[in-house]
Amino acid sequence: MKNLVLMAAFVAVCTWGAHAQIVTPQPSPSATLTQTVGLTEVTVEYSRPSLRGREGFGKLVPYGKLWRTGANASTKITFSDDVKLGGEDIPAGKYALYTIPGESEWTIVVHKNLTHWGTGGYVEAEDLARFQVKSMELPMTFETFSIDVHSFQDNTASISIMWENTGVSIPLEVNYKDAVMASIERTLAGPSAGDMASAANFYLANGEDMDQALEWINQAIDMRPEAFWYVHTQAKIYYEMGEMKKAKEAAMKSKEMAAAAPDDFGYVANNDMLLEKIQ
Repeated sequence: MKNLVLMAAFVAVCTWGAHAQIVTPQPSPSATLTQTVGLTEVTVEYSRPSLRGREGFGKLVPYGKLWRTGANASTKITFSDDVKLGGEDIPAGKYALYTIPGESEWTIVVHKNLTHWGTGGYVEAEDLARFQVKSMELPMTFETFSIDVHSFQDNTASISIMWENTGVSIPLEVNYKDAVMASIERTLAGPSAGDMASAANFYLANGEDMDQALEWINQAIDMRPEAFWYVHTQAKIYYEMGEMKKAKEAAMKSKEMAAAAPDDFGYVANNDMLLEKIQ
């Protein structure tokens, strides 16, 4: 018994040692900033070092050298749509954001390789864009490194980097007009064939007004007469309405169209099953 107790205690200690972790505050905690500019979502993921009595730019962060723009892994910036950053065309996507701080001017580097920890392994050939922005002296001290998006207009904003008494502002321009115009055109053009068919299928599945469902599926077929799957829905609606002759005609037509298509998506079999029910 004594040996069993000792063994159980040993296993418990070993198990605790394998799973226990000491959790302490991170000196440079991670942060994620998400901001919509126009219709574009901008996300910045970075780590935030603090001065803690140290001298920042020129000492802790040397002038003229590539910087990860924060702490730990390189800072990442994501754009949901194509944008202009600092006047440079940046396609939608996720990038590493490096900087080269200077006393009066910074180089901003948009980099395609997201795998680097800090600047280790950085290769300039993998840059997407480089441009310069002026730095400014801030009227207050930022103890903790900060990135913010502000100064919104309809299609512009600024991405600011602030630490100690230094700040830089990166101009951002988005294109929301094309998306809005496309949305207007789609809306004013009215519902699509897919919208009509979806509404008809919903009514069919839920036993709603079959006359209305038939009207919608007929409109969908008029808009896309090649869609044999719409004709199959039409046959099912006729079946629910008790119009067996029309249901059979529609099912036969849908089957013939599906059989002639490069891929019938299973609608030959679907129509066969419906025809069995009709007969």
